[in-house]
Parts: sequence; C-alpha cells; structure tokens
Amino acid sequence: MKTDRIVIVGAGMGALFAALSLAPRPVLMISPERLGEGASSAWAQGGVAAAMAETDSPEAHAADTVTAGAGTVDADVATMVTADAAHFILDLTDLGTPFDRDDNGGYVMSREAAHSAARVVRVQGDQAGRQIMETLIGRVRNTPSVQVIEGALATGLETDGGRVTGVWLRRAGDPSGKIVIHAPAVLLAGGGSGGLFAHTTNPPRIRGQVIGFAARAGAMIADPEFVQFHPTAIDMGEDPMPLATEALRGEGAVLVDKDGTRFMLEEHPDAELAPRDIVARAIFKQTQAEMRPMLDTRAALGDSVLTRFPAVAEACARAGFDPVANPIPVAVAAHYHMGGVDTDADGRASLGRLWVCGEASSTGLHGANRLASNGLLEALVYARKAAEDIVRTLGDVPTASEVQIDWPEGGDPVNGDAVQRLRDTMTEHVGVRRNALGLRHALATIAEIEAAAETETLRNMTATATLIAAAALAREESRGGHFRDDFPDPDPAQAHRTKITLDRAMDIRSKAVEALT
Repeated sequence: MKTDRIVIVGAGMGALFAALSLAPRPVLMISPERLGEGASSAWAQGGVAAAMAETDSPEAHAADTVTAGAGTVDADVATMVTADAAHFILDLTDLGTPFDRDDNGGYVMSREAAHSAARVVRVQGDQAGRQIMETLIGRVRNTPSVQVIEGALATGLETDGGRVTGVWLRRAGDPSGKIVIHAPAVLLAGGGSGGLFAHTTNPPRIRGQVIGFAARAGAMIADPEFVQFHPTAIDMGEDPMPLATEALRGEGAVLVDKDGTRFMLEEHPDAELAPRDIVARAIFKQTQAEMRPMLDTRAALGDSVLTRFPAVAEACARAGFDPVANPIPVAVAAHYHMGGVDTDADGRASLGRLWVCGEASSTGLHGANRLASNGLLEALVYARKAAEDIVRTLGDVPTASEVQIDWPEGGDPVNGDAVQRLRDTMTEHVGVRRNALGLRHALATIAEIEAAAETETLRNMTATATLIAAAALAREESRGGHFRDDFPDPDPAQAHRTKITLDRAMDIRSKAVEALT
C-alpha cells in the first residue's frame, strides 16, 4: 500500500503531540490499542519538569539534568530542552490540561529526586500522564488531518539504500498476516523497553519492539545499557507493577525496612531524594536481605494520600493495603530506557526519512540516569522538533485520502513462554546489578530464544535485549543506571555515550556465547 500521509508509529504523548504539530499535513497514526490505552505516557504519575517558579531557572534545571546523568549527558541538548520547558507547559495549558494551581493561579510543583528545586508540574497529585493524554487525545480526535488506525502493530521498517520507505504492520492481538505501507516519512514514537524485564512498571506491550526493528533495519542505537529502575514500584504481585510516584518522597514520605528503620540516611546525603539509581540499589539490597523495604507516607501525608494521590490509593486498595495505617511494600522495577534509536537535535535517526521521539529515542538528554520527570518533557520537545523538521524536509502539504487496510490471513502468534523466559533472564542477569558472567549467560539465552523465534515481534524483542546486554557487557564500569558488581566504580575514560549497531551487538553476543563453552 502507498500513502502520502506521514506515518507515526505509536500513540503516546510524543506521537499525539507530533500529530497535532504536523497539522494540517496528513498523518496516519498506528496504535496497537485504542488511543490512551497501553501507552507509558498515560501511566506517568510525577508530571512534567519545567522551571516555572520565579526562584528557579532553566539553567538550574539543565545543571540538575547534567548532574543526574552521571557524566554522559549532552549539555547542549540539556540546555535546549530545559529552555523550552515552560513554553510546553503553557501550550498544554492552552490545549486544556488541568494542571494543579494555587489560589493565586500559580502552578503547584513537586520536588522529585535529584532536582534542586520543586519544578515538576503535576495534575491531581499523580494524574499528570493520564490527564495530559486525555487532553491530547481529545484534540487529535477533532483534527481532520489525523487518521488513526487502532489495533495495528508495527513489526518492521522497509528500506531502500539507507532510507526508510515504509512500515510493516500486522493486526494486534491475533495471528494475522502482515502488510507494508509505503510513506514519505516515518516517525517512531512507540515507547521503550521496560516490559523486557519481568519486574516492570510499563504497560504490557512496551517490550522494546520499536527500538528492535529500527536496529534490525540498520539504525544506529545509543546508550542501550542504561536502563532506569524505579525504586518504588508497589510490591503487590501484579504484572506490570503499579507505581508509587516519586512525588510521595518529594512530599516527605520515607523508606523504611520491616523494623521501621529508615535506611536511606546511610546511603546518600539526600536520603530518599537521592538519584534514582542510588535509591534503587539501596531498596534492592534491602529486598535481597529479606528486610521488606516499604514507603511510609503516614507522617508526611496522613489520610490525604488517598485524595492527593488517587492512583497510589487505588493500587493499594486492590492489594488490601491501607497506606494511612501502614507503610506500602515496594520493590525495584524496570521503568525507563535512557537508550534507544540515536537521534540528532531534530529527532532524525541515522536512516534517511526516519525520525524518532519519546522513549524509543536516545537524544543525549538523559545520559546514564534520567532526571525525574524529564521523560515527558523530552517527548514533547522532540515531537515538535521532529514535526518541524519533517515539514521542512517534505515541503508542500499534499492532500491524502484515508488509508483502508484489508488485512490478509495467516501468520503466527508470539510464543508467550519464550517471552516470559526472555523477561526472567533480563531481570535476573541484566537488572539492577550486573556482572560479566551473568551478562554472558543472558546473551546466550537471548540467542537461544531468537533462534527458535517464529515471529518478527519476538525477534524485535530479542534484538533490543541483545543491544542492552551486549552494551552492558562492553561497559566495564558502573555509571548511573548501569551497575557492575565486578566493576563497581566509574571510569573517567568511559564517561562518554555508547553508539552501537545491532551487528556490533551480535558480534559481542557471539563472543560471549563462545566464552561460556
């Protein structure tokens, strides 16, 4: 099939904002679920980081971003993104997002880990992601230039001479055959890779597929080893794990062990508001020692936790926890991928006619350890940057009829047992703490799963898993979200970003498998 519409893969905040920014140019959005369902953006509880207060500044926000990134943030990118942050809050407000305001009309802001000031703009405590998504979805539904195909899953890119010419699709949720849609430009905004891990806060379908198929098409990948593990997923037996937003700690909630003793005081001067990687490893250590880490909101919030943080209250109610009377059990879970498809300042990938925004990209903003609530901000900034660059590249706005898909029959469903084996392997060997032997075992298992894979979707997952584990094996130091037990200290000589192709990662994987035999 052929269309003159720009194809946007994904339906999260970056995809929606890009579609609106491209109007009136015709757009085709590809969404596996109904808009608003299955996107990590809708699950984001904290909010959007922006220097809105008179006592704050974009320069301070940029400095905190660089510090949190542990030596590998692109400072120019941090300066550009933080300088624009306040404008995006105002744009979202104009679109109808009901940000929390004080009696004087000012924005209510939370302080989160590694921020030097309260600068996270929120909605109803922990409803920012959901409310912003609802606002953008309403606008997209009423924008004539945007066509949305729901229930479709992208599985690959069609290329010709280093240039992307189309996207392969299949119906989501059933073993239908696939089709290719040829388009003048493709924007990938399909999320990260947290679901590749058995313990994750990400929606079920977010398992690295977009990064994987871009890598398989030849796109350069950046920083895949840097995965952020959220310290305070609610430990209640659900998959995915519900999130206890960092804003709770910003409001004064503390981390305690089963005896009620605070343990972060000995780990870092900022205690509960230390960078996420430090808090995550401290909680993981408590879990390994069977000390049952918990988040105690009682003194800081009392019964107001039920109304001020409704998502947390709802999750606790499902599990039979009463956060007003008792601390909330927490555990570490894969949350955000700092790595992804390598992009330039305009969101361009290394392949021609391919742009990427949101968690599937790696822009250089996050470095080795994302500053809290910079994720939604980056998605918004690069959605607009990519849209503007696409318009410059394509020129005049064409007319384009809607795409009508006649799905073929045939195909194979993804092997659920293989996916679970992959997720268990990633959590065991490529998680919060890593070492060479474990990473080699992970790569060997990934190779076995890939050899038996019968679907492009599973091969996309194993491609991303290979990139993460191979880059982690190659980086023989500890930095940000990447911690090696066998190399526990940072190495100044390695204070740089990783740039890697899938071919290079496969070579590392082959050598790792050989080393085990």
